[in-house]
Amino acid sequence: LCLFFISAASQTGPAFVTKKNLPLSHKSLAMQETELQDLSDDADYAASQLQGSASMVRSNSRKQSWSSEPDGAEIVYLKDNVTIHPTQFASERISGRLKLIKQGSSLFMTWIPYNGQSSNAKLSEKDRNLYTIRPVPFTEVRSIRRHTPALGWQYIIVVLSSGLAFPPLYFYNGGVKEFLGTIKQHVFLVRSAEDSNVFLVNDFQNPLQRTLSSLELPRAVSLASEPSMSISVGESPLKDDQERADGEVRNESSNISQNNVMQRQKVHDPARDLSIQVDKLTLVWGKPRLPPLGPDEWSMLLDSEGRIMDSKALRKRIFYGGVEHGLRKEVWAFLLGYHRYDSTYAEREYLRSLKKTQYETIKIQWQSISPEQAKRFTKFRERKGLIEKDVIRTDRSLFFYDGDDNANVNLLRDILLTYSFYNFDLGYCQGMSDLLSPILFVMDDESEAFWCFVALMDRLGPNFNRDQNGMHSQLFAVFKLVELLDSPLHNYFKQNDCLNYFFCFRWVLIQFKREFEYEKTMLLWEVLWTHYLSEHLHLYVCVAILKRYRSKIMGEQMDFDTLLKFINELSGHIDLDSILRDAEALCICAGENGAASIPPGTPPSLPVDDGFLYPQQDDDVL
Repeated sequence: LCLFFISAASQTGPAFVTKKNLPLSHKSLAMQETELQDLSDDADYAASQLQGSASMVRSNSRKQSWSSEPDGAEIVYLKDNVTIHPTQFASERISGRLKLIKQGSSLFMTWIPYNGQSSNAKLSEKDRNLYTIRPVPFTEVRSIRRHTPALGWQYIIVVLSSGLAFPPLYFYNGGVKEFLGTIKQHVFLVRSAEDSNVFLVNDFQNPLQRTLSSLELPRAVSLASEPSMSISVGESPLKDDQERADGEVRNESSNISQNNVMQRQKVHDPARDLSIQVDKLTLVWGKPRLPPLGPDEWSMLLDSEGRIMDSKALRKRIFYGGVEHGLRKEVWAFLLGYHRYDSTYAEREYLRSLKKTQYETIKIQWQSISPEQAKRFTKFRERKGLIEKDVIRTDRSLFFYDGDDNANVNLLRDILLTYSFYNFDLGYCQGMSDLLSPILFVMDDESEAFWCFVALMDRLGPNFNRDQNGMHSQLFAVFKLVELLDSPLHNYFKQNDCLNYFFCFRWVLIQFKREFEYEKTMLLWEVLWTHYLSEHLHLYVCVAILKRYRSKIMGEQMDFDTLLKFINELSGHIDLDSILRDAEALCICAGENGAASIPPGTPPSLPVDDGFLYPQQDDDVL
């Protein structure tokens, strides 16, 4: 992403400009360059970006001269050919210009893609525009990670204080050292004691706490109390290339904005036609929910040795009805891939014994760390402290975790600590305790809960990666699916700068864990784990919820802050059965167009060992 929500080197000298040596003529044109004008005249740039910095002063004139005066701005660093790689294909790389801008005592960063890139590029101009980074103040930046591969270009990842991250920025012509050096001249920048390639910005806290400080998802960039205090961004396109070259900064006008919206609505849009069809079909499509799978029906699905005779029929049955709670311990192990569908009773019993031994071996690695050793093991102390802080706040209202000195809370802590040693690169991030809690509740066994959690994290682990590419790709897919399936809502989000879909961040990160009561959450998860219609059904669930509340969102003219508050307050008030029916209808109606809207490799990924567990498609889903 672009910045979706929770973030996106060689040897020539950088175009490095300081306050001391910036020519006056350059100052006056600093913020009037072609790329900045592109930002102001294309509404698509609003997608997956910050809401704009409250500290950048808006101009109320058609032409603004920026200078070194307190109310002006100056470029202190400028670098061309800084590139984003949305995919592994070289033809889809997006090059642009990276700038550090000083205004008053504040430092801002912006990256703007070039116009008219190679016609061989597969990405459309619209898709390239999604990655634009509007001016973001360094007061909102948590850290900068520098990567220097043995082969290839240096790149950086900028992580915001909210835990969100921009996509990696590749420096084709070098300049990372100068970039960091310029930042250090204007803000307090300190190298992390744990990782020499991580630079903390105005922050001495644990860099491992890179996820959201609260899963309530605070605004990625807080806006000023005065709505007029933001950089001017208009929606009307420029008339010609000469106007772009002149760098004319247009005012944001409500009349212009409304006229442009009306003009765009007159243009024929196939996606709009599809969304109208979807609205009609959802009234009749979507099969009714069935009773949950019970013991008698379950036993009929097994042969005499315990093999599941038809895994596809089982997944379909669970998709439409879920599982009775008493069966979940056995069934979840199959859905998560801990047990193979063709395994026998004897094979599963042997596996439990083997995995229990393996679990104890991993667990003793951290249990054997003495207090003296822990004093010299900073990462272990910090991870342990973060886990202990989180588990005492996880589902404590549930009887299973209720009360002081609860043994199950201790198990939650032990499993998460063991996982941080099992997957030391990923470690522990906020939100993992939410994912483990229902699994431990269902499995009621430490070793089996651990291995089922491992299987789940094999799919959802990218949600917690430092660069947050997993979250970026999923939120981008939600953006594309809403555009495809509900063009009026998409246009509304576009008009109101809500295309970053940060308000879906919590939904995706922890799979709606905080949106439903506990039993409903478990039902939703087992439906998602069937991968019956799609491995990405959770993205259609996002669209289904937004569509269900579309009238309220648009009728009350919610801006980003109001929408975020509204989404958070939906917790506990969403009818899951209706949403699942709607998500099914949306997934079927979207068909191949929906699948094409989801970038390859978007979590949760299917198991790839032999392709046996979850076939990619089912023949009779229609």
